[in-house]
Amino acid sequence: MKILWLDINSSYSHSSMALPAIHARIMDRDDIRWKAVSGTVNDSPGKLASEVVGYGPDIIAATWWLFTHEILVAVLSRCKAMLPEVVIVGGGPEFAGNNRLFLERNTFMDAVFRGEGEESVPEWLSVWNSKEHWKDISGLCYIDDDGQYHDNGIAKVMEYSKLRYPESSPFFRWNSPFVQIETSRGCFNSCAFCVSGGDRPVRCLEPETLYERLANVRRHGVRDVRILDRTFNYDIDRACTMLDIFREFHPDLRFHLEIHPALLDGRLRNKIASMPAGMLHLEAGIQSLDSEVLRKSCRKGSLKASLEGLEYLSALDNVAVHADLIAGLPGYSFEMLYEDVLRLLKIGADEIQLELLKVLPGTGMRNKASEYGIVYSPVPQYEVLRTGSIEPEELLMAGYMSRVVDLYYNYSFFKDVFASLAVENHGFLYEFTDFLRERSVLDSPLGQESRGSYLYDFCILNYNGYVSEISAAWVNSGLSLKKKPAERVMKMSRGDAENLEDNFTFNVLKGTYRKDYRMYYLPPDGCGHKGYLFGFDAADHKAFPVFFAEVGRK
Repeated sequence: MKILWLDINSSYSHSSMALPAIHARIMDRDDIRWKAVSGTVNDSPGKLASEVVGYGPDIIAATWWLFTHEILVAVLSRCKAMLPEVVIVGGGPEFAGNNRLFLERNTFMDAVFRGEGEESVPEWLSVWNSKEHWKDISGLCYIDDDGQYHDNGIAKVMEYSKLRYPESSPFFRWNSPFVQIETSRGCFNSCAFCVSGGDRPVRCLEPETLYERLANVRRHGVRDVRILDRTFNYDIDRACTMLDIFREFHPDLRFHLEIHPALLDGRLRNKIASMPAGMLHLEAGIQSLDSEVLRKSCRKGSLKASLEGLEYLSALDNVAVHADLIAGLPGYSFEMLYEDVLRLLKIGADEIQLELLKVLPGTGMRNKASEYGIVYSPVPQYEVLRTGSIEPEELLMAGYMSRVVDLYYNYSFFKDVFASLAVENHGFLYEFTDFLRERSVLDSPLGQESRGSYLYDFCILNYNGYVSEISAAWVNSGLSLKKKPAERVMKMSRGDAENLEDNFTFNVLKGTYRKDYRMYYLPPDGCGHKGYLFGFDAADHKAFPVFFAEVGRK
């Protein structure tokens, strides 16, 4: 038996865990020959189909995500046309709901699996060419030869901790910039927008197994580990144990994980605060700062406790914190969303993500879409188009606003001044988003220099009191001193530079002053701000100043 796994991902840095997880389960079977054809959503469907067909498989399998749905249809329909006898099956989040319509429309597909495949796929492989026995395979959905649709429920691996882990398969990709380790399945929460909402029971990996797997990751030289655990801190004892394990792998490994900010008792707070700096990247689920929106979305956890938890985490210097909001949730107006963005900016999370609701198959949100007045795209990516609380134009604006926050707040040299502008001036974020939208630049890549130039131009016209801060951020980011945002920055003569302490009072913000630095001066702007001094080390020719100070003349 020859199995071809079509491994399509959104990019080469992201890889599906399904192939190595299922292969690890049956890799000892010598009657099966496996081959993987990998690609991304940007590859040619014709080229991928040709490579698949060239192998001459008996079975073609693929994992379906909302981002890969379109290209998989294009590739697999071509494969079926060229190999009419091949059996094509799929699995993944796309099949978490009712699959009758999908199978009726996409007749090149023979069956799809709903749920966890490590046990159901091996069972199916024993009867793959005998459709009369498919009715006994948990999670399998298919249309029989008489045209009848069969739905075998949801497959679950109850003894999850006993599975052979994916890293044991030769198909596990060690050449990615990060690896994923799934430490639990299921979720205590019931979020209606999530495919894991209400997935019971929660099944967890044993601590000893986690340690063994992390040691294997370290041996392979991978630095970043993404922990797939939607219930990481639901069990405080377990969370503390896992953090102790993570600490043992510092500084070789860094960890990205999801955390519920409402579930932080004093012990867990102290544990997180004691972690080595840079070891943890925490994704703190917020979604909305309105308790009624969260109630309609079936998200458990006190809003007050979530805010307190987020504020605590964001104030820590040793961890990076990511917070998110979802536009289009039931009862969530644009005005409410806008206020929530400003509040997150004020709290100061390291990253803020604003995304549009995706009404995914198999979620409670899709089942209640009509009740909540949610209109969504019937094809991937199933994004919300309108609700009873937010109009299409407002959703479009929310999408642009998300792009602006990402460009100017997340990973940006202009983070601090942007946050100050938004928090201190209620209309700034909307006005600046509209300014960039009118110039048609938000749908294209935008480098740091372009970002700074647009912000500078906008504030020259509308928020002049922040222009000096933008110029200072520009210089500190190592951008050209010959461009407009640095137009007021002047190079100091050697004599003036050597006698700075005689003429200025210093508030040093970075580095230590030395008389041999090349010094530049940004004078006060007339809006009550002091001037700034920048010192460059002539010996290393770096574009970034090594000394930065706020100054006033004596």
